[in-house]
Amino acid sequence: MRRIYVDHAATTPFHPEVTEAMLPYLGVRFGNPSSIYSEGREARKAVEEARARVAKALGADPGEITFTSGGTEADNLAVLGVARANRERGNHIVTTAVEHHAVLEPCHYLEREGFEVSVLPVDGAGLVDPGEVRRAIRPSTLLVSVMHANNEIGTVQPIEEISAMCREAGVYLHSDAVQTVGALEVDVNRLGVDLLSVSAHKLYGPKGTGCLYARRGTKLEGIILGGGQERRLRSGTENVAGIVGFGVAMKLAAEEWEQRSDHVRPLRDRLIAGILEGVPHTRLNGDRERRLPNNVNVLFDFIEGEAICLRLDFQGIAASTGSACSSESGEASHVLLALGIPQQKAHGSLRLTLGRENTDEDVDYLLEKLPPVIEELRRMSPLYPG
Repeated sequence: MRRIYVDHAATTPFHPEVTEAMLPYLGVRFGNPSSIYSEGREARKAVEEARARVAKALGADPGEITFTSGGTEADNLAVLGVARANRERGNHIVTTAVEHHAVLEPCHYLEREGFEVSVLPVDGAGLVDPGEVRRAIRPSTLLVSVMHANNEIGTVQPIEEISAMCREAGVYLHSDAVQTVGALEVDVNRLGVDLLSVSAHKLYGPKGTGCLYARRGTKLEGIILGGGQERRLRSGTENVAGIVGFGVAMKLAAEEWEQRSDHVRPLRDRLIAGILEGVPHTRLNGDRERRLPNNVNVLFDFIEGEAICLRLDFQGIAASTGSACSSESGEASHVLLALGIPQQKAHGSLRLTLGRENTDEDVDYLLEKLPPVIEELRRMSPLYPG
């Protein structure tokens, strides 16, 4: 059966150049980067070359890059690390209702340690008002964390405006850029962020690898203690093969982001138009213009997104209802609820996220197979008035 993969927000296939670069470090180049003999020095050199590639892609210095196990750990390190290292300055954190759980859960955890957290609302398109951010900042505020673009609905936040306010107030700004690196131009200096999270497997690299960018001078405390690797911010033997692959993936992302975006944007627009025109009782989630170039998130009334995904899988289409990190919870998406969508309706979402290998023929196939699936499920639904 033909298979079409349209869940690139969950993970991406390996780029061939990434695989080629990693293979030696999965075999003959097995040294520990902390060892002083030749095998260890060879591994250390590979790690530092990858660090330089990641830094260059972000417009940063190599010393500002800390390798992590992925975006979740990078988010945790940013939120917990800044809060605990700057406790003497205050105890207040500002974030938004549509952040990834990797930001929201550490924030809630810190509340048990005596910190205060302000969770800002968003509008119906998922955008936070920079004015709300400004009003939320207090003398005791240590950190503002606003994601660059949402992993479910694709809305791109006004990070540059928010960063100007944070600089004026002397407050650190963290942004989760897991979905934007490789899809948009991401330069830490243009964005004005102090901390930025990246994950390799969202940009055609390996799972289990990512990084936190922390601007030089940012006061940060490590959350994984041990041997003191990564400048004592992230102890544990480095994942050399993963880091090498991450470095290559970041180099390619910096070189190809515009080409990749130009490829998927017209496919996205065709999908959105075809679904909204071809299927009644449907709405697009997220901002129509300030949107990731590959993201289509649609709400279908009267049915559940999980059933849609299962039926599409039988047709050879891999799609999702939203964040893969929360897919087993069975709960309605906190992102859709934050948009003001009622709980019952929020279960009816479908997320299609395109990638570099998708084609016009894939879109044709999706637009052929999706409407009958929706119609069939609605005929079985007691909620459907038709």
